[in-house]
Amino acid sequence: MPVYDADLHLHSLYSGGTSPRMTVPEMAKGAKLKGLDILGTGDALHPKWIKHVRRSTVEDEYGLLKEKRTGVLFVPTVEVEDENRVHHLVILPDLETAEDLREELARFSPDIDEEGRPHVRMSAEELAEVLSERECLFGPAHAFVPWTSVFKEYDSLRDCYGRYVRNVDFVELGLSADSDYADMISELHDYTFLTCSDAHSPYPHRLGREFVRFELEEPSYDALAAAIRREGGRNRVVLNVGLFPELGKYNRTACARCKTRFDIDEARALRWRCPECGGRIKKGVYDRVRELADLEEPEHPEHRPPYLHVIPLAEMIAKAVGVSSPTAKTVQVVWRRLVDEFGSEINVLIEVPVERIAKVDERVAGVVEAFREGTVRVVPGGGGEYGRILLEGEEGPEPPERGRRERRQLTLDDFTGGR
Repeated sequence: MPVYDADLHLHSLYSGGTSPRMTVPEMAKGAKLKGLDILGTGDALHPKWIKHVRRSTVEDEYGLLKEKRTGVLFVPTVEVEDENRVHHLVILPDLETAEDLREELARFSPDIDEEGRPHVRMSAEELAEVLSERECLFGPAHAFVPWTSVFKEYDSLRDCYGRYVRNVDFVELGLSADSDYADMISELHDYTFLTCSDAHSPYPHRLGREFVRFELEEPSYDALAAAIRREGGRNRVVLNVGLFPELGKYNRTACARCKTRFDIDEARALRWRCPECGGRIKKGVYDRVRELADLEEPEHPEHRPPYLHVIPLAEMIAKAVGVSSPTAKTVQVVWRRLVDEFGSEINVLIEVPVERIAKVDERVAGVVEAFREGTVRVVPGGGGEYGRILLEGEEGPEPPERGRRERRQLTLDDFTGGR
């Protein structure tokens, strides 16, 4: 069965805080270098973006949209914010459905013509009804982050989606959670997990920093839907790939202003106000999951695929050459050499033997090997600040609760038998 690596949540240049380079050709170029086969378009309700997508793509033989120069496939997607500031990821069958949905939601949205991530004056239940009528795939976006997520606002999916909870197709985990986190909540065992980048720029250290590997009979919307809904048994999600949750910006409870970390009980006693700077303390995903968990340890259902932890190659190279920025020129030179040699970033990260990488750059090979053997340590992020990776022997604060993170980083061959 053919496999396809997909990043289904990202944004165009019409969303706030995004790069002006987030165009279809630039996304496709970045996806090709990364090794991604399918991208979400993002922002599929924005009229100018829909026109750009139409100009930049042609319909593939299986109905997806193919970028004209690279052949990278796109499926229409959009992130929508409801009246309670909960964000929902929507995957649409085609652009015609996107235009129909836009017309319906425009009655409830003050900014659908300006903002790629529109706000709608609807509850999640009302939105779910509209999406279900149009046979869209949908689910909560970055489900655990403390600002705009389902579990920021509610204690269960049922509380959020009401009578349409059975229509929810997936849960997008977000950068600060993985399958181990989410599967401590038994309500989520019935749902497929998606790992996506939520990228705001087309650079490979952002695009595809989290992605899903699918086995599909054909690269079509129907096959994607069957895989996500686990219908028919032929099309499947076979791997989630993403960051260590501790690297996420909101993994630990911390002050959003000065980044001071707090124990959850201490934060409650302080009434969520930082004594150091007066800033607001934001509850971390780690603590929120443990509030919601009804299991002592994660229990993965039979359908749950493995979760592979990686970081972007440029960040590995930055560690190897001793610079702080993954966009530094020295990093980019090495990155390009490796990608040219092995075809894509994904190949370098998790497919190519370390011995072959060492022939191109021994320093990078050593970092890749550390990830695969599980000898890295993670200093958790929080309060809007990303976590940090420490290699063996590297000085830095001891990360809390290291236990279950100290394990060998598996290659894709471990999961696929070399297919």
